Amino acid sequence: MSLPLKSAPPPLSALLKETSTGHHEGLDKRIMSLAPFSSRERYALFLRTMARLHRVTTRWFQHHTLKTWLPGLDERDRVNAVLQDCTDLGVSREDQAEDALIAARMVVDNPYTALGWAYTIEGSNMGAAFLLKMARAELGLSETFGARHMAGHDDGRGLHWRRFREALDAIPLTEEQRELAQQGALDAFNFARKSVDDLMADSGQ
Repeated sequence: MSLPLKSAPPPLSALLKETSTGHHEGLDKRIMSLAPFSSRERYALFLRTMARLHRVTTRWFQHHTLKTWLPGLDERDRVNAVLQDCTDLGVSREDQAEDALIAARMVVDNPYTALGWAYTIEGSNMGAAFLLKMARAELGLSETFGARHMAGHDDGRGLHWRRFREALDAIPLTEEQRELAQQGALDAFNFARKSVDDLMADSGQ
């Protein structure tokens, strides 16, 4: 008698999407409820949340192991664009130093968890198309001033995202390693949500 075939696990990108969809939707709603495009001052607070998030992951975008798994990952790192946006909007050195300190306290200590963070960061660039339109229409910002980190790739956001997912799904991982990646994605969304609450909700909105 033949044994039943064991079904293949879902692609990692699909697993991460399923795991984090609720967190993602909740974060999006929270951000928009805090009116990030009502003024440049409000938008600057939003930029600081992005700076904190990207600072956490920037060393992993340059990490040898992740770059081997995800070719071109270092070129996807948007931390410098976010920091330049902060400078464009007049975020003080003191505030930027505080953001760097808070990001440094968030420990991502293995490449598998970092995969979940990278998935979250890269996925955010798809939604950035809508945010860029808002930043341009409401605040007069652009890909060359204040909204640099929202710029799409020359190949198009969709193709760029698909290539990332394909590389992610091709990484051979154990079940435990996939679980670490799932936790990484959740950690990234939770960190982003806390940054939004701390910076934008506490500002009196």
